[in-house]
Amino acid sequence: PLFPEVTAARLAAAATDDGWLMFRRSYDSQGYAPFGEITPANVSGLQPVFTYATGMPQGHEAAPIVNGRTMIVTTPLDHVVALDAASGRVLWTYVYPYSLDALRSICCDVVNRGVALYGANVYLGTIDDHLLALDAQTGRVVWNTEVAPKDGHYAITGAPLAVEGKIVIGVAGGEYGARGFLAAFDAVTGKRVWKRWTIPAPNEPGGRTWPPGAYKRGGGPTWLTGSYDARSRTLFWGTGNPGPWFAGFRPGDNLYSNSLLALNVDTGAMKWFFQYTPHDTWDYDGVNELVLVDLQVRGATVPAIVHADRNGYFFALDRRNGRMIYARPFVKQTTIRGYTAAGRAIVNSAAYARVGGPDVLTCPSASGGKNWYPVAYSPQTQLAYVPILHLCARLHATGNLNEAFGYYGEISTTVPEPGSSGFGELSAIDVKNGRKRWSFPSRYPWTGGVLATASGVVFSGNSGGLFYAFDARSGKVLWQHRTSSGIIGVPTTYRVGGKQYVAVYAGYGGGLAMFGGPAAALTSHIPRGGRLYVFALGGGR
Repeated sequence: PLFPEVTAARLAAAATDDGWLMFRRSYDSQGYAPFGEITPANVSGLQPVFTYATGMPQGHEAAPIVNGRTMIVTTPLDHVVALDAASGRVLWTYVYPYSLDALRSICCDVVNRGVALYGANVYLGTIDDHLLALDAQTGRVVWNTEVAPKDGHYAITGAPLAVEGKIVIGVAGGEYGARGFLAAFDAVTGKRVWKRWTIPAPNEPGGRTWPPGAYKRGGGPTWLTGSYDARSRTLFWGTGNPGPWFAGFRPGDNLYSNSLLALNVDTGAMKWFFQYTPHDTWDYDGVNELVLVDLQVRGATVPAIVHADRNGYFFALDRRNGRMIYARPFVKQTTIRGYTAAGRAIVNSAAYARVGGPDVLTCPSASGGKNWYPVAYSPQTQLAYVPILHLCARLHATGNLNEAFGYYGEISTTVPEPGSSGFGELSAIDVKNGRKRWSFPSRYPWTGGVLATASGVVFSGNSGGLFYAFDARSGKVLWQHRTSSGIIGVPTTYRVGGKQYVAVYAGYGGGLAMFGGPAAALTSHIPRGGRLYVFALGGGR
């Protein structure tokens, strides 16, 4: 069928589906496909089957989602395109009539990272804070629900997650004085089922970690897609930076910013949390993907989460209770000196800028040791493949809030990481201990998401416009393809009629291109314009 029904059972078994049914393929967010047609021995034969140009110059960050023969891709400014996944024929397009007011409170380009699927619908979050259900056959709007009020300083850029008959969606807005939340909506009716604030009120647990009244605009946005453990019916979702940026305005740990939240999927009630960066002043959003794996810890199998945080640490946590198994830095780190056995960050007090004081060099920068671009994990190699940035920052505290330009109070200027010869790296990290097994350095920032496959091939691309295939065990480059622009998209793979395809967007833009300092300067010559590439062995013949 062109678009077979997407049932709860199919979503639960998405890891073995021929399609790519959600943002990270399956609820465990591994970004791993059990396909074996494209191998290290034959990947050099990959050729384009088709391309699709969007005609839009902004950043293209979406993951191509595939069900049956239908591929759904989104573009900047919330266009949705349905294509025949084998031929590239356009089936339908939908252009969302967003409110121009939305452009006042969107931080880092007008991007969209993709859709969710459930039943016969496609679900889209919009930059002006709506959640839409579209008919997958026609693109017709089935329902349209407001997620957040127009004047609430919010935006939606992440892909929703369809789980247990609900569509879960997060919000952005940490730079604009928003109070973060996560919400779930009935997939059939669009009515809200629950809403979970990420910043507690004074009478709630964690409320005393904020000065009086600060919680109302405390940040903690939820702008990337979370993960789900069906066995425990637990939703795992990350939260972003507290607001305003300058920590001097808000003494305390500022819960539950920069945290992992474990939530009851039916109610949104919190089971536990883990805070990566308390009292953040460096914009170390804790929203990066949460990869569910099983780890051997002292002879026992532990259901775990591994996570490459923006603060430059690679974490393993027990997903039953949030207990830290280990935390290990993967880039130069000057703001956090380590973690206690109980999982408490040991923050370097000298890494805070102070009004009237000198600028402070901090590593990593606000772009992070790893930004939102998702890792992939192979259960065969037990390696996580991590797109890494080598950038630091000079912090200057102004102590002034000019909200016309964002909710800051300090200035963060991106600079090169001392001692690094380039701005990027793709690295394989052993999830058993958090240590790097191999590394592929790059002069250009590594801004592409990662895809792993059962045959031992790993795919990813960088901001310089090269899309690579690597040997999963050694890091050897097996194949590369020059694209029309830099890659900040998320590669996916799928099968139609037994044939394996690999899809990725090229289309440079996004936050790093805007605020990356020397990295942005290096990539300023990269052509703009979105183009979807779909590859297969032998190409389109």
